[in-house]
Amino acid sequence: MSRFVMNDDVAVAQFDWGSAGMRADVPSTGCESFVVMDVTLGPGKMHDFHKHPDQDEMIIVKSGRVVQWLEQDSRELGPGDSVYIDKDVVHGSFNEFGETAELQVILAPAMGEGGYELVDVSGDEPWSSLRG
Repeated sequence: MSRFVMNDDVAVAQFDWGSAGMRADVPSTGCESFVVMDVTLGPGKMHDFHKHPDQDEMIIVKSGRVVQWLEQDSRELGPGDSVYIDKDVVHGSFNEFGETAELQVILAPAMGEGGYELVDVSGDEPWSSLRG
């Protein structure tokens, strides 16, 4: 099945860390091989340290900036920058800046009902004290 995904048709879910609009996943398009999300992180917001045990991930910064952690290494990413994350690798995206960051996130393969699996490790060491 092929399908055009119009911006107005993207279902956006709100979270305490920001929002995610599903562009391609099982419920919205029937796609079972990957998931594509539009993610927004407001100033001071973060998607704290977590991992996807069975999924690879690519995060592309479309606008704004984030401090992206990949295990215990971090780098500031801006528009056009990206990071590839192997499955089961701890990472987190932190908007430490005064403008909203817009990201495009691709995860593969699609997993479960929502398309992705997530294990929160933000309360575990060394992640809970890594950023100071």
